[in-house]
Amino acid sequence: MPHFSAPKLILTSFAAAAFLSGCGGKSDSRKQAEADMQPDAVFERFKPSFIDSLWYYNPEWASGAGFHKYDSLLVVPNAGRRQVDSAFQVRAHKQLLSIEAGKLSVNNQTDYRLIENYLNGARWYADTLRDWQWNPANYNLASSVAEILNGRYQPLDRRLRSISFKIWRAADYYEAAKTNIKQPTKEHTELAILQNQGGLNVFGKPLLDSVARSGLSEREKQQLRDRISTTRQAITAYVAFLKEEVLTAGKFRSFRLGKALFDQKFSYDIQASYTADEVYQKAQQHRQELLHDMGKRAARLWPKYFAGQPMPTDSLALIKQVVGKLSEKHATQAGFVAAVKQQIPVLVKFVNDHQLLTQDPSKPLVVRETPLYMRGSGAGASVSAPGPYDKAANTYYNVEPLDGQPATQAQSYLREYNDYTLQILNIHEAIPGHYTQLVYANRSPSLIKSIFGNGAMIEGWAVYAERMMLESGYGGNTDEIWLMWDKWNMRVTLNAILDHEVHAGTITEAQTLALLQRDGFQEESEARNKWRRATLSQVQLSSYFTGYTAIYDLREELKKREGKAFSLKAFNEQFLSYGSAPVKYIRGMMLKK
Repeated sequence: MPHFSAPKLILTSFAAAAFLSGCGGKSDSRKQAEADMQPDAVFERFKPSFIDSLWYYNPEWASGAGFHKYDSLLVVPNAGRRQVDSAFQVRAHKQLLSIEAGKLSVNNQTDYRLIENYLNGARWYADTLRDWQWNPANYNLASSVAEILNGRYQPLDRRLRSISFKIWRAADYYEAAKTNIKQPTKEHTELAILQNQGGLNVFGKPLLDSVARSGLSEREKQQLRDRISTTRQAITAYVAFLKEEVLTAGKFRSFRLGKALFDQKFSYDIQASYTADEVYQKAQQHRQELLHDMGKRAARLWPKYFAGQPMPTDSLALIKQVVGKLSEKHATQAGFVAAVKQQIPVLVKFVNDHQLLTQDPSKPLVVRETPLYMRGSGAGASVSAPGPYDKAANTYYNVEPLDGQPATQAQSYLREYNDYTLQILNIHEAIPGHYTQLVYANRSPSLIKSIFGNGAMIEGWAVYAERMMLESGYGGNTDEIWLMWDKWNMRVTLNAILDHEVHAGTITEAQTLALLQRDGFQEESEARNKWRRATLSQVQLSSYFTGYTAIYDLREELKKREGKAFSLKAFNEQFLSYGSAPVKYIRGMMLKK
């Protein structure tokens, strides 16, 4: 079992220094011993030991990061395992506290705070939030197995052996899940059923075909087939348990966290300079600013699209009609995924032509239909990026197809993701948004900043990238593209408001739909998806606005400080060079430079 070596090294260095103190001059060995005693040197030795132990105790997280040494390990989430995890976290925290954070370099101070936040947050999640009890969707083997199966980092036979070992105790895994579940939320129970049913596809034909064409011995093949069959039975039994016992019993807790838990989760997850309440107030103010700008742009566009018709005197009605007119231009239901693919080269060219930042064409971006086991969370598009250990692997831009939806529902969705907002979506998810940022993050010399990627920085960069592209001339600086960006940015702003009012307040579904459709000018399908997402997640919806506001404010401060010497390209690249650290730490490092 991996262990930490930092304390032992500290003691050894101290002993060497004490022994040499009686000598007349400083020998090379004493100089080396004194160097070893420096906090940065101690911390640099601590980090790799900590990371290896982190992966040992979290093999699924490790696989997602591209570290595949522990692919074959399966964590059975029972009470004994939670005690083991707690003991690891206590040991690591004690070792971390033995290092003087204030004497570390600025970069290492950030790494120190990220590790500290993780360790404190992990205990809070397990002991206070206890979502292992009320979120049945936490338990799903499909994602980690698909990660191994679809990888290209090892030969197929080796990956299949890892899968075989991993699913060997699948029945124990799902039995532990059943034991853990106490008064779950109805919403997470329904999500768990949907995603585990989708996960059965992972243990179906693609995996069995891979077994058949592999170089495994016949004994190994049969053993793996048997384990796949057992895993399918365990998943099916888990789904049946959720349907027949949990749903039927109807003993659910509320999906709302309550203010105290929400505020604490915000602190651990977002790591912002602002509190949850301050972000909520900032979002309310920005909401009014956006409505004002939208009103002005809609008034200028009215004669172009409604020539000869009287302009509404009510600002909201005016904006709604103009937005509705622009939303009529959209892709077809069958061609939605293809429309996304077609826009990617256009974005690449614009970023290059305007020298907004240096791109890496060697890192592939693959647009694909969202896998079944990932659907149902309310997010129509997402990015699955390789971790810092697997930098050459594909980045997948997951787009949920519309073919299975009723025509009316699909039309509502297409109006929401019309020709204007689809471009903004692709900037956000792909270039120069999430995809580009995560490529840069994998180059960061700090592995800690990549591992503990901050959601508010990641989402904030994607939102900032939208505005930065439009400010640089993307879309021709027309009122049309800016009005639709205002609408899109209103979504980010209302996300933060909704997140707060759902989990720290009492807003209902009907009130949510009214808010999103009235002030957000959203289509009904989008508004309903957002309500669902707000009930399934906590704090994540606040990350967009929080990160975006902090990044934009930092850029404007540096523009003011540097004047004509300010370079947008230099700012973008320097900001991204620090990996996915919280913006408040990046801010400190950039301002210090």
